[in-house]
Amino acid sequence: MSTAYSHLSHLECSREGTRGPRYDADVVQGTSQVGAPLLARYDLDAVAASVSPAEIATRAPDLWRYHELLPVRDPASVVTLGEGMTPLLPLPRHGERLGVPRLLMKDEGLVPTGAFKARGAAVGVSRAAELGVRGVAMPTNGNAGAAWASYAARAGIGALIAMPVDAPEITRRECVVAGAELYLVDGLIGDAGRLVGAAVGEREGYQDTSTLKEPYRIEGKKTMGLEIAEQLGWRFPDVLLYPTGGGVGIIAIAKAMRELKELGWVTGDLPRLVAVQATGCAPIVDAYDAGLDESTAPADAHTIAFGITVPKALGDFLVLDAVRSTGGTAIAVTDDELLAAQHQLARDEGTWICPEGGACFAAVGQLRESGWLDGSEEVVVLNTGTGLIYPDTVAVDVPTLPKDGAIPGPLR
Repeated sequence: MSTAYSHLSHLECSREGTRGPRYDADVVQGTSQVGAPLLARYDLDAVAASVSPAEIATRAPDLWRYHELLPVRDPASVVTLGEGMTPLLPLPRHGERLGVPRLLMKDEGLVPTGAFKARGAAVGVSRAAELGVRGVAMPTNGNAGAAWASYAARAGIGALIAMPVDAPEITRRECVVAGAELYLVDGLIGDAGRLVGAAVGEREGYQDTSTLKEPYRIEGKKTMGLEIAEQLGWRFPDVLLYPTGGGVGIIAIAKAMRELKELGWVTGDLPRLVAVQATGCAPIVDAYDAGLDESTAPADAHTIAFGITVPKALGDFLVLDAVRSTGGTAIAVTDDELLAAQHQLARDEGTWICPEGGACFAAVGQLRESGWLDGSEEVVVLNTGTGLIYPDTVAVDVPTLPKDGAIPGPLR
């Protein structure tokens, strides 16, 4: 029986697949020769021979319980803040309201730094440091930068972060308190990305860890898919909705579930994957509706759900393939609709989610109304962060009482 901590084999171009060259996983890599994201591949026969779902169940409740399917070679290289194994919460009251009684939420607001980005940062920083990287650099809409800054600090390496000037203030503070080198850019994430790319070329030992420009962020995020399957007793839900900007999460979950099927740990069809965007920035939805394999950036991208304000995703073709190959769909909701959904969920279930998660719950309602969901399905919504990061999404307009006053009687 193999005792390897990881069964990482090689890297593969996401466009060329097995037709293209293999890329060495044990040197620092960016994108493939054709400029596409690289995907980590594992010796799944060795994984199956070395570990079982029953053994995984005995391990610590963090994402590293799946280490055979993660890229870090040496357990001493693991950089962790305890991330992973977030709850899969039944939402009976809200599900009844929406006509989807088997509604569940994977709540990523409980991981370190308050958003699912901590998963990609934990694995990406761990592997970067293991390969000798001295600093990570990235553009971000906020949450990813906060996470990578925190894990870089934990690993003792540098972090260069650039984010749009309109990014959530709390995420800026997270970067600063972790000691990152932070710059605000008068533009969108693509503008920040161009500045970061130029800076990395002038810094020895720094790696550009922009979305899908390094291969291991996706490996951290795929643990959401692994956890969902395990939490459901090693099976898949019927439908899974994901707020989609750069698209790493939905690509990663699809990758995880395909690996589980190949391992034989889960049988049956993959869940129908639904990419959810905001109407102010919906390039994936537009491409899906037009039957295209790639997206076109909108002229004026804007939404209060800042985490999904990505005009052109490097992995857009992978998102569209994940949606189509599973019989899923892509849908956009307005800012008013996603905020209303955010507020209604908090009233129904007591959980304050991020606006990106709110977009998914608004989408559930619309898909039920249209008949795309018939109400019998087990539906999982990914909430990608805590609402505490976005205080401006809730206005507090309540009366102030004098100290010698009285609280009015109950409202009728």
